[in-house]
Amino acid sequence: MTLRSFTFAFFLAPLVVSGAEPATDFFEKKVRPLLVERCMECHSAEAKAKGGLRLDWREGWAKGGDSGPAIVPGNPEKSLLIEAVHYGNKDLQMPPKQRLSPQETDILKTWVEMGAPDPRTEAKEVKKQTGLSLTEGRKFWSYAPVQKPALPEVRAKDWPRSNLDHFLLARMEAAGVQPAPDAPLLPLVRRLYLNLVGLPPTQEQTEAFLKEAAQNRQAALARLTDVLLASPQFGETWGRHWLDVARFAESSGGGRTLLFKDAWRYRDYVIAAFNSDTPFPQFVREQVAGDLLPAATPADRRRHLTATAFLALGPTNYEEQDKQQLRFDVIDEQIETVGRAFLGQTLGCARCHDHKFDPVSQKDYYALAGVFASTRTLFNYTDNVARWITTPLPEEGPREAELKLHEEHLAALRKQIDAAQTEATNAAKLVSSPTTKPGMPVAAAELQGIVLDDLEAKVVGVWKKSTFVRSFIGAGYLSDDNSGKGEKTITFTPTIPKAGRYEVRLAYTHADGRATNVRVNILHADGEDTVFVDQTQPPPLEGRFISLGKFRFEQDGAGYVLISNENTRGFVTVDALQLLEEGAPSNQRSEPANSKPDTLAKNKVKELEAAFKKLSKEGPVRDLTMAVADDDKILDAQLRIRGVERQRGETVPRGFLQVTFPQAPAALPPDSSGRVEMADWIASGENPLTARVQVNRVWNWLFGTGLVSTIDNFGTTGEKPTHPELLDYLAGRFMEEGGSWKTLIREIVLSRAWQQTAASPSATDPENRLFAHANRRRLDAEQIRDSILSVSGGLDRQLGGSNIAGAGDIDANNSSAQNIEYNYVYADFRRSVYTPAFRNKRLELFEVFDFGNINQTMGQRNSSTVAPQALFLLNHPFLLEQSKLAAEAALKTPASIQERIRAAYHQVLGRPPSPKETAICQRFVAGASAPEAEVWAQLYQMLFASLDFRYID
Repeated sequence: MTLRSFTFAFFLAPLVVSGAEPATDFFEKKVRPLLVERCMECHSAEAKAKGGLRLDWREGWAKGGDSGPAIVPGNPEKSLLIEAVHYGNKDLQMPPKQRLSPQETDILKTWVEMGAPDPRTEAKEVKKQTGLSLTEGRKFWSYAPVQKPALPEVRAKDWPRSNLDHFLLARMEAAGVQPAPDAPLLPLVRRLYLNLVGLPPTQEQTEAFLKEAAQNRQAALARLTDVLLASPQFGETWGRHWLDVARFAESSGGGRTLLFKDAWRYRDYVIAAFNSDTPFPQFVREQVAGDLLPAATPADRRRHLTATAFLALGPTNYEEQDKQQLRFDVIDEQIETVGRAFLGQTLGCARCHDHKFDPVSQKDYYALAGVFASTRTLFNYTDNVARWITTPLPEEGPREAELKLHEEHLAALRKQIDAAQTEATNAAKLVSSPTTKPGMPVAAAELQGIVLDDLEAKVVGVWKKSTFVRSFIGAGYLSDDNSGKGEKTITFTPTIPKAGRYEVRLAYTHADGRATNVRVNILHADGEDTVFVDQTQPPPLEGRFISLGKFRFEQDGAGYVLISNENTRGFVTVDALQLLEEGAPSNQRSEPANSKPDTLAKNKVKELEAAFKKLSKEGPVRDLTMAVADDDKILDAQLRIRGVERQRGETVPRGFLQVTFPQAPAALPPDSSGRVEMADWIASGENPLTARVQVNRVWNWLFGTGLVSTIDNFGTTGEKPTHPELLDYLAGRFMEEGGSWKTLIREIVLSRAWQQTAASPSATDPENRLFAHANRRRLDAEQIRDSILSVSGGLDRQLGGSNIAGAGDIDANNSSAQNIEYNYVYADFRRSVYTPAFRNKRLELFEVFDFGNINQTMGQRNSSTVAPQALFLLNHPFLLEQSKLAAEAALKTPASIQERIRAAYHQVLGRPPSPKETAICQRFVAGASAPEAEVWAQLYQMLFASLDFRYID
């Protein structure tokens, strides 16, 4: 068996399930873990059994909740639990936030088919538990005001190099633990480069530092720290940290994924913010409320608008047909992200009930929800597939003038098109033909082509069935009853038996009280077109239809015609849809004999539309960005009972977490969402959470663990700080310095604590909670890839810009986004921060080496050691190609074998080889029978695969 076939078999083996697996074993191994992970949060004694349903013991699901028994053993089709997890019933979908995978659904179905064996016969009684009261909460360490602690006394007064060293040493001395010695310079300089800029130092950079450090170690470290902090690579590395926190992605995820074509602008904004050392309070305000902030220059306005993509980047099911449910799912995700990212709080827990542990009430949650409910994140609530907001960006000087002139020309041409369309409609009214006034119903089967009656359409909203106007097709037609504007759509999805061009016709009934601007979207093989229909005018074709145009469709391909009542005044009617294949014989007269005026008018419209498309394509294009905006309606949110959107309770005034205010805050202004005030509250020096959370993030990114180990959870279920006084000292310093990331980072890396050598865990402090030595840390996925590319010479150091070919042509109603994401070939060699961040498909190296979960805020990634990592480094084409390139570059310079070995070790590992390593490598090179380039490529690959490459000492 070859290595690759062995690997394939190795990975398939765990997927094989024995048909003879005992029922109880199946429950314990498959069902119980699934219930605990995905269901118990809402359906257990601890969770107050949402809907009255408990799944933490057998009698719980047998008795069921408000809807009756959840499971009928042996009968999945009659089991409400199985119906809920299949998401077939829009009013019964569990889990509500993220549906189970097909594999997980199959596990539950199989269990029910087996008779639902469940050994849990005793109920687990849990003492009723509620969160802390406001009075108790304000005494809890994370909600209490930040203190200014005095420096503790230490016995080894010559050890500290900075104030923070005093706090650490005092704890070590109290515990009887000796700090580790200073790290040797070689591993220290590699540590500094990889921590600050994410790339290893070159041999020349290392040697220059060693020479300077020989004179004054600390001065050399300070100078090099300043150089690296000023490097543009600093923002690329530390901006990547924040992108983890911001759950940055460039697609929405889900089965029908959509591409966030402008998300890269937010990524570049974050990188620029770290490089310019944007003060953290400003950083918060721009991301939460940038669209509402004053801007002195167009550049400021661009930055502010771009920053608000922070609120729009979450994983969203834009196909959700219940648009109000979608709206509140987006709001929930925004609340959870803001809570974790800035405050270290799990606020989403309070959507359904008061937080069980923290001093956060359900009213607090809906006070925040009101702020985001008064914010527009979705473009509208009528599209079959929703979409986010894109906002035009201003330009400077002559460029802005050029864009405005172009936009004025387009607007004038659009007016001409509208006038020509009116002229064509009026001309069509002059055409007389017996077939234009049938006045009687007709069966769909009597008409030619592909005909879909309104009964075959997908209807959103309440439409009224009518037969008042007799010239209808089938049994009647539908009317929006001149109500619910913006909430109603009708979608026809024809089945195309043969690829080709088809004329698309819409049947409606006309009258004076009809709407004049009924929008119709046609999705066809070449994209999407929008047509507006004046339903006060008689249908010009057969007295029943109006032609929407001719379009190309693929056989059995995606395509639809969607009619909306958005922005209409007057009744909107929809009767049927007809598609006629171009060139097919027809006894219907689509053009009456005396239609010359009609034809001329139509030709004029076509000419103007062609001119419009040409001018749009050839003229300057204004940049767009993902953004949010204040809604036209500023409303407080109603509390949702059990978190269900339709079950509404009392109205909660907009506001923030009460526990962070010693006194009740002022009411939010009635004419704006309150996001400016929210940003000010988050960024305030009086907020006890924000500064603590952020300095702990920096500490974690530099040490590998935080002073609070639960990086994104500063609530009562999180860990308490190991050094609370040090945490408050750093938080106070951070605020005093205006929220400067670089100042904080500089202070930490120049401390003696950060410069200690890495050491093995001690029996006294096995988890190194006292920080008595440095932690040996594995490189993250980006550092591994970027380091390999840096060594091979293949790293493209271009800064910023878009990075997904074809994404600019994608919108929310175009399913080709899936093809781009699922079939994407990662062919670029820029820094990894620019690698497309798809939610469904990631670069293989990122998957193997624990890239962050981009569906939620992640302040700390996992760091696993698993077999696929070694296999990747041994077999993957990327490693083989980069090792080859590194070898080819090395062989271009005349040198001895020993000199080349030494250079390779410096390039890859940041150190010279030991005598033993040199001897082994010399024997390998001298004894190989393969071509020289291949031998050296294998040597470089061996170094890339070594532990010393993957770990920072």
